[in-house]
Amino acid sequence: MSRSTEEKLRETLGALAAGIEADPPVYRKARAEWRRRERRRRLVLAVLIAIVFALADLIGLWALNQTRDHDPIIFDDRSRIHQPEPATGVIPP
Repeated sequence: MSRSTEEKLRETLGALAAGIEADPPVYRKARAEWRRRERRRRLVLAVLIAIVFALADLIGLWALNQTRDHDPIIFDDRSRIHQPEPATGVIPP
């Protein structure tokens, strides 16, 4: 009677696991290294986001500052600015 593949695999993996010794200091060192890299990744990402945001603000302000005085302003009703007096017959609420 032959053994099933599952039994053979279980024995093989059990023998392999028995030969491996756990070394907690190595695990702690690897975990600390991983955490340090993760913190660094997050810090770099935050700095990059801040730089992109600042550049977008600067480019927007520069673009807004490039308009000339005689360029038309969108949605500006200058005709109402130069009225000498309020319309007659209008009662304020």
